Amino acid sequence: MKLKLDIDPDIVAVMAAEVAAGERAVTAAMREAGTGLKTAWRTQITGAGLGRRLANSIRSQNFPRSGESLDAAALVWSKTPVIVGAHDTGPLIRSKNGFWLAIPTPAAGKSTRGGRITPGEWERRRGLRLRFIYRRRGPSLLVAEGRLNTKGQAVVSRSKTGRGKVAAPIFLLVPQVKLPKRLDLARNAARAVDGVPGLIVAGWVDGRL
Repeated sequence: MKLKLDIDPDIVAVMAAEVAAGERAVTAAMREAGTGLKTAWRTQITGAGLGRRLANSIRSQNFPRSGESLDAAALVWSKTPVIVGAHDTGPLIRSKNGFWLAIPTPAAGKSTRGGRITPGEWERRRGLRLRFIYRRRGPSLLVAEGRLNTKGQAVVSRSKTGRGKVAAPIFLLVPQVKLPKRLDLARNAARAVDGVPGLIVAGWVDGRL
């Protein structure tokens, strides 16, 4: 007995087309998931009042960077992971040397280097000495004898009579501070991961049609 099997259409061509459809579907799904997660994290950061600049630190990258693959992936990260991570976890912050954390008041002004000003920088810039005041209840203080300018910042008093001179609290001193948890990035990440299979299936079916 002689048997003859003809396959129409060509099975090799069918399988190649199926693989190509899968590559397109997986790559498109990961690209959409990565972009969606980046947008969700940025929206969450701005919604928490942390500013557009910190939100824009969230970036995404697709792999492979060009072409399509069944092994396609997306990476979403922050260029300022320490800051974003702190707002995501709400850590307990202590002084490195075991003493006090100095929290500047509005009278301290801002650092010339960006961020919070330190007691040492404040004394060098203002030409005033800070005086320690211990309080049993509430935070202790670093105060300066001077006057408040129009911006509410403590500066050297030039008055010979002492008019307008005040003892202004410049820093609050606390042993530790609990940063409030203001973000839940894992929630968005879990939603993005859960949505990937549906995106792949939808793209694969559309690609075949």
